[in-house]
Amino acid sequence: MSQPAIARSAKALRVATAPWRKKSQKIALVPTMGALHAGHIKLVRAARRKADRIIVSIFVNPAQFGPNEDFARYPRTWREDLEKLAAEKVDLIYAPAVREMYPEGFATKISLEGPASGLETDFRPHFFAGVATVVAKLLAATLPDYAMFGEKDYQQLQVVKRMTADLNLPVEIVSVPTVREKDGLALSSRNAYLSPADRAAAPTLHRVLHETAASIRKGAPVGPTLVRGRRTIKAAGFKLDYLEARHASTLAPVTSRKDGPVRLLVAARIGGTRLIDNVAV
Repeated sequence: MSQPAIARSAKALRVATAPWRKKSQKIALVPTMGALHAGHIKLVRAARRKADRIIVSIFVNPAQFGPNEDFARYPRTWREDLEKLAAEKVDLIYAPAVREMYPEGFATKISLEGPASGLETDFRPHFFAGVATVVAKLLAATLPDYAMFGEKDYQQLQVVKRMTADLNLPVEIVSVPTVREKDGLALSSRNAYLSPADRAAAPTLHRVLHETAASIRKGAPVGPTLVRGRRTIKAAGFKLDYLEARHASTLAPVTSRKDGPVRLLVAARIGGTRLIDNVAV
């Protein structure tokens, strides 16, 4: 099984993709931080349906981690990732070093409002500036026709959509549904941190989201229904950051189904692991 080509710099990336562009082949980017799982593979396969060529980026982005977060211990599984991407016949891997992405003197950061307001920002105020800046750099380096993002990181997805629209970036952001374990837990590289006991409790998040969405869909008032959901999550041993109902596109707070398409979003910690999830109402 042949390995995909690997580019370590934007210059090498553009040399590798120049023949594709001469043939007017469509290019899709799958941005990742490695530690690939079935959710990432679903992104790759969705990319294959859209484009002639696939680039997967692997870069653990220090700019989106806070000083007390898990940058140093974030799982890095380079050899296994290569094998998985080779099996999917990915055309090119973009794996820049930190110094390539953030050279000495780097002084630019993207400022965000709109869908970046609240939720994750209330608990990780640095996060979306780091995400948006690295995504903009990845898009500028790869110049794809499509970029694939999973719905598990729903607020991130809406932030990236808003950013690309606001900056007139010539790329289509393609959303791909969340991949789950049989018990409902959303796949995440951070699931590897869960102890057996925490892993047993983790599906509570999706169950509460599902039950809360079903109640609101049947006409239950949003506020009291969210309160019940929060209590259930805390009773299962989680430290809850948020369980909120938001407009599905703008992520503005909603108080009723009549406020527009509604999305429920949750973030909570169990043991030393922070999990996020979301469902449509």
